[in-house]
Amino acid sequence: MTSGAMKIVIAPDSFKESLSALQVADAIEAGMRAVWPDATYVKVPVADGGEGTVQALVDATGGRRVDVRATGPLGEPVDAFYGITGDGDLAVIEMAAASGLEGVPPARRDPRTATSRGTGELIRAALDAGARRFVLGVGGSATNDGGAGMLQALGVRLLDAAGNDLGPGGAALAHLARIDASGLDPRVREAGFRIACDVDNPLVGPRGASAVFGPQKGATPDTVRELDAALAHYADVVRDATGRDVAHLPGAGGGGGIAAAMVVFLDGQLGRGIEIVTQAVGLDAAVRDADLVVTGEGRIDGQTVNGKTPMGVAQVARRHGKPVVAIGGSLASDAEAVYAHGIDVVVGSVARPCSLPEALGEADANLRRAARNLAQALDLGRRLRA
Repeated sequence: MTSGAMKIVIAPDSFKESLSALQVADAIEAGMRAVWPDATYVKVPVADGGEGTVQALVDATGGRRVDVRATGPLGEPVDAFYGITGDGDLAVIEMAAASGLEGVPPARRDPRTATSRGTGELIRAALDAGARRFVLGVGGSATNDGGAGMLQALGVRLLDAAGNDLGPGGAALAHLARIDASGLDPRVREAGFRIACDVDNPLVGPRGASAVFGPQKGATPDTVRELDAALAHYADVVRDATGRDVAHLPGAGGGGGIAAAMVVFLDGQLGRGIEIVTQAVGLDAAVRDADLVVTGEGRIDGQTVNGKTPMGVAQVARRHGKPVVAIGGSLASDAEAVYAHGIDVVVGSVARPCSLPEALGEADANLRRAARNLAQALDLGRRLRA
């Protein structure tokens, strides 16, 4: 086969703090084109449902990012965003954009009062824009409110025994007496929601949202117990109101419990982030007639096999019997674990000893060089077999 007849699919994740997934794909193409100038290159930027998912799907589909002023986790306005894919029908939302932990100073982190309202406001804004299919990534949240704030933003009333609306945060759920969903935005019933959730933690208990994720959001041991009890009470009220028991549903604890609210009130479907994203960008169709698939992420290590982007791409490629190579910004000593999971070759892109800031600043040049060297080696192997 001549290089001109080759089809190469490039489907990487972003390199955090340096390059978007599309920029990574551009650099890989540029490096390989120096060896195979006449090959057909198909770039499909992807993500695993976490940070960068909006940008990846927007880039992959020719969509657009929409900026929205929303309520942040502390109740103060924040600059947030969501994405609309090229067909105008699918909205992509990262919970961290409006309800994220990263933007909250450590001294102000308090999951007792942090709210997911802003995420609900992003959903409402996307509904206003005509979206009726949604992908929501629930990683990186500052909240532990069971999605209560999101529900309130969409018209659900959470009431105490006196008929007053609950205040923000997970601790307030201890006072929940009744749920009035009659005001839920009717457009929600017309929409479909997929929840990119790569954890199987239930809503409550020793592996629940409060116990496992609460401490990183500012919860003390006493706060964890308070919040777990509040979410258990919330689950009881939800069960009585809807007949749905989500207290121990695997994955319901994702995003501080927002996954539970989405399953019950938005009829959301839980799924692994990388699988949802690869389906949304049409990776399967792109790979079907490819000769080579190239993926990558900022760091390839033993944890890469646990649902990270390269594994999701390799899974798609394996279905079609296609070879897969992966380029990492750095390689850990246990990176070879990926060989048992469908990746045929893994290489690092950093060419010399350097500091992290230097590696980030040189990411594009390093990727181009690594991709060219990889293509050169693959081309040599092809010629030796001829």
